[in-house]
Amino acid sequence: MRGVPALVSVVLAALLAGVGSVAAADDLAGVWVPEQVTPGILASQPQRVRIVEIRAADGGFTAKLFAPTLAGFPLVVERQGDRLRLVMHMARGMDTPYDATLAGDRLTVSASGSAQPPSVFRRATAEEQTVLASLAPKKLPLPSVKALPPNGLARTPPMGFSTWNHFATKIDDRTIREIADALVSTGMRDAGYVHVNIDDGWQGERDADGVLRPNAKFPDMKALAAYLHERGLKLGIYTSPGPKSCAGFEGSYGHEEQDAKTFAEWGVDYVKHDWCSAGLVYDDAEMPAVYQKMAEALRATGRPMVYSICQYGRADVWKWAAAAGGNLWRTTGDIVDRWQIMSVIGFTQDELAPYGGPGHWNDPDMLEVGNGGMTAAEYRTHMSLWAMQAAPLIAGHDIRKATPETTALLTNRRVIAIDQDPLGKPGRRVVRRGPHEVWTRPLEGNRTAVALFNRAETLARVGATLDEIGITGRVSATEAWDGRSLGVVEGRVAADVEPHGVQLLVLEPTP
Repeated sequence: MRGVPALVSVVLAALLAGVGSVAAADDLAGVWVPEQVTPGILASQPQRVRIVEIRAADGGFTAKLFAPTLAGFPLVVERQGDRLRLVMHMARGMDTPYDATLAGDRLTVSASGSAQPPSVFRRATAEEQTVLASLAPKKLPLPSVKALPPNGLARTPPMGFSTWNHFATKIDDRTIREIADALVSTGMRDAGYVHVNIDDGWQGERDADGVLRPNAKFPDMKALAAYLHERGLKLGIYTSPGPKSCAGFEGSYGHEEQDAKTFAEWGVDYVKHDWCSAGLVYDDAEMPAVYQKMAEALRATGRPMVYSICQYGRADVWKWAAAAGGNLWRTTGDIVDRWQIMSVIGFTQDELAPYGGPGHWNDPDMLEVGNGGMTAAEYRTHMSLWAMQAAPLIAGHDIRKATPETTALLTNRRVIAIDQDPLGKPGRRVVRRGPHEVWTRPLEGNRTAVALFNRAETLARVGATLDEIGITGRVSATEAWDGRSLGVVEGRVAADVEPHGVQLLVLEPTP
């Protein structure tokens, strides 16, 4: 979603909260368009027009904010007379509150606590509603939901590179080849970063037979895949179950089987399926079937392709994604290269640990290491959190221009070994004392990874007893980031940890 207009996101038809003293429902229910919009603008540039649709349902309302050809957001509505509170839900943990007032046929909406001027909406005319109805994509048949058997892929969390965090849609064949060469020359490939994933922005148009072609920046995808394969790398591609991708390019709506065959013919090894405009077609309850449809199409090609489900942690995706054929699934909204966002995402994954394991992983989004928005300590915390949670390690920086320090951080073999541990059990938080947290992760060979996190702004002593960690007896400790042996530990582990920093330990029983 990041890097595109705010209205380009996912649609979720949400049942809304009950209301208090509610006036007649029909004074609020309806289709609302910006006050300055004309029928001509709506017909010629519908993707630029925000629409609010409110429906009366079961004594309350259902509502969404959307642009009719791209995507939308669910709105939870609470009402007291003519005053309303609207909460827009984009992704797990990403809610935006709005205050609104209703005065006749005018709905005035402003972001809570924002200095931005309010937006004024009016009721859409019958003509405008006809235009909107004509733009709405039709619902297509979906398979009956069933549990697909594992595809045998991604037995450890996928590792590689994706274009989105650094390049967004400014990508082309030459850049991908240069990134591939840099993965080899920097040693990142040999450290495990083998997937080279082209995110949104590669798509062109469909030909007369409906076959999706890449745009002019990618003249020959099959040749590009061969270039990667010759270097021990794998090609990843991006698509959407909706008519359009998040950035407005062609999606796989109605062409799942056809696109899966095209990807297989090119030599694709990894497919990311991003919800985006699918919410204009399907509702939340249909997500498992929507994603299963593409999973079945990919498997029918006979080519092994890792399947990445991307719908931002909506609808408890971790409960059904593996059965729908997913090897990994997004558990959050988009990460941003800032401590405030990364840390919120990273430290809120604890409850999802039971759902991850060999072949099916929780995905808190790509790495921001090397993009320059955080300190070295914060990037070590970022990498440590992902390793402790058995998260995919998908780099998102310009590898061609990376500093030696960035490459060393990403290729630390001891930290990667924690992430890739074959036991495949994600870690959990065992201690939280204010801004200090201790996480543990069981490792193969009766070892335990322990992360001492300091989320505070100042140096702090962070620790836990072996009982709190769940260990009895004596253990030897090794610091994963620098390889130092810390000797035998009895009773308690503790360390002075820098602000926003971590000490990452591997504990092993000692006679």
